[in-house]
Amino acid sequence: MYKAIAIGGSAGSFQVILKIFSSFPGNKDLSIFLTMHRLKQVRKGFVEALSLKSRIMIREPDDKDKITPGITYLAPANYHMLVSSDMTISLSAEEPVNHSRPSIDLLFESCAEVYKEALIGIILSGANRDGANGLRMISRAGGTTIIQDPEEAQVRTMPEAALDLIKADHILTTEQIITFLTKL
Repeated sequence: MYKAIAIGGSAGSFQVILKIFSSFPGNKDLSIFLTMHRLKQVRKGFVEALSLKSRIMIREPDDKDKITPGITYLAPANYHMLVSSDMTISLSAEEPVNHSRPSIDLLFESCAEVYKEALIGIILSGANRDGANGLRMISRAGGTTIIQDPEEAQVRTMPEAALDLIKADHILTTEQIITFLTKL
């Protein structure tokens, strides 16, 4: 049984995330963690934009917030977001990873350590390699890995980088990702 979903996206992923969140009814037993690359000076607007269409509660956490199932946690602009074994969120302003802060790799790696086989990791469209190593960690921990079909991705670099490192459990279009999540 799954306990968490970790989603990472960059260039070309915002519309995909909107579509997923507007279609997926959520699950009161699942925590969702979302890292999107965005401009570090843009501090407001993402939660509001996602919440307008979402059927799931979305919030940007504060450091040491207790994780509550049924909520989606969006990494704040210019902060790494990690999940800790005490089921809290840790925020960090440490150096960028793969030129990114927040880093998808760091989120995925921390989620893999905590949730292991109870985790679904999803990598979406993006213009760098962030998330590929983290998705490999999710796979090694026994979690389920989903990569957006590079043929559909607006920017193929992130999905292709992940495919270079792992044999994904699923390579899916946006509609197929929604169907997969809705069946949980």
